Amino acid sequence: MSPTTRRRVVQAILYEVFAIAFVGPAMSLMFGQSAGSTLALAVVMSTIALGWNYVFNGLFEAWESRQAVKGRSFGRRLAHGIGFEGGLVFLLVPVMAYWLETTLLKAFLADLGILAFFFVYAIVFTWAFDRVFGLPQSASPPCEA
Repeated sequence: MSPTTRRRVVQAILYEVFAIAFVGPAMSLMFGQSAGSTLALAVVMSTIALGWNYVFNGLFEAWESRQAVKGRSFGRRLAHGIGFEGGLVFLLVPVMAYWLETTLLKAFLADLGILAFFFVYAIVFTWAFDRVFGLPQSASPPCEA
């Protein structure tokens, strides 16, 4: 496994482990569902998000590597968060509607609270992950010989 792939896998798994720990109990309270049901939904949602995380970060880093300015500015982190969370809305709202036996509109409205949390969480988590593990090669300035 390449260092880039290993980094993406570690990042995605850590991201989802913390997400389940936060979202499972919160959904139980928000939706008045049993903790077991919402924990299972959180695991399903996290599994979908895990796959999206891997795909999205690969696409984002490919785009990022073609940029003239290297590093991860606040604007670039903001773009990352918007792209990641925007994609998840399209993937997760139908799952939530089915699981919670509600309409797509109601699931979308319910997802707005989760989306707000994850928007901030994605930016903060990525920043913290980069601080602990360093920037990926796509965002690192070139080495001078």
